[in-house]
Amino acid sequence: MSNVTYNQGDQSEEILRCPYPNKKEGEMFGIADQLLGASRIKIMCADGNSRMGRIPGKIKKRMWIREGDLVIIRPWDFQDEKCDVLYRFTKTQSSHLSRRKVLPKNLDIF
Repeated sequence: MSNVTYNQGDQSEEILRCPYPNKKEGEMFGIADQLLGASRIKIMCADGNSRMGRIPGKIKKRMWIREGDLVIIRPWDFQDEKCDVLYRFTKTQSSHLSRRKVLPKNLDIF
């Protein structure tokens, strides 16, 4: 994920590379609602459900997730009320997705 900035005179346009949820694999956007401890988090999902998310060690070591962050989640096949967190967006990426009208209406708080 690299950010590239182009300068034209006074204007600077920033191009952000953001991953999108893979709908074929059931991935969707979500917002971190409440930290529960022990790498667990309550997430409000794009389909309207509230799920308990598990933060894998790969993500836990690389980036911190706080309340109000936009994330990509994948619900579990055998327990629909639980999910895995796949990616966390930065505030800049979240506002960029909001401006491009990519986020669902119930999650667009940016």
